[in-house]
Amino acid sequence: MIEVAHILRRATSSSLILLDEIGRGTSTFDGLSIAWSVTEDICKRIKARTLFATHYHQLIGLEGEVEGLLNVHVQVAQTNGELRFMHTVADGPCDDSYGVQVAALAGLPRPVVERATDLLAFLERQAQGAKAGESGTPTARAQGQSSLMGYFAAAAMGSQTTEPAIAQPPQAHLDLIAKLETLDVDELSPRQAHDELYQLKQLLGDGADE
Repeated sequence: MIEVAHILRRATSSSLILLDEIGRGTSTFDGLSIAWSVTEDICKRIKARTLFATHYHQLIGLEGEVEGLLNVHVQVAQTNGELRFMHTVADGPCDDSYGVQVAALAGLPRPVVERATDLLAFLERQAQGAKAGESGTPTARAQGQSSLMGYFAAAAMGSQTTEPAIAQPPQAHLDLIAKLETLDVDELSPRQAHDELYQLKQLLGDGADE
């Protein structure tokens, strides 16, 4: 996420952006939401040439919603129930995900593979509308409109956007925001980031009694 933040803050329309499996290290819907939002931001704001490899098949509908976005896939052939990886790239989205089949090829026991197949069908039915291009997906917030989560994020990035009216935070939290504004997270070493995190946590602790 630090690398993605660096890309979104520093990239320009002249950049070449290479992204691989954004969001894979968190829960399925957290990861999908992050990958979806990052894709929209690159296409609509940065407008840089980008190659984005993702296993989130739900994102293919963005091709019809976002100008300049095209789906491509690595070809796979099925012959008599067997998979053959072609190692060639073709236009358009992939027809299907082959994770369960690959698990079978890797030698998972047959009952496990059959159970996974049933569970896959169940989960896909449950998340039927959770994909780009479907009606009911939320539109982007208007400029200057933010959620409460944006309160600290905006301060950390030095944003000047108007936040929703909320109660005045305690002084310790204002000190925390001021501290965040002075940090250049892209220049911190892992050790420095660790130390800064402890200091920020201490500031939050100081505000607990206010």
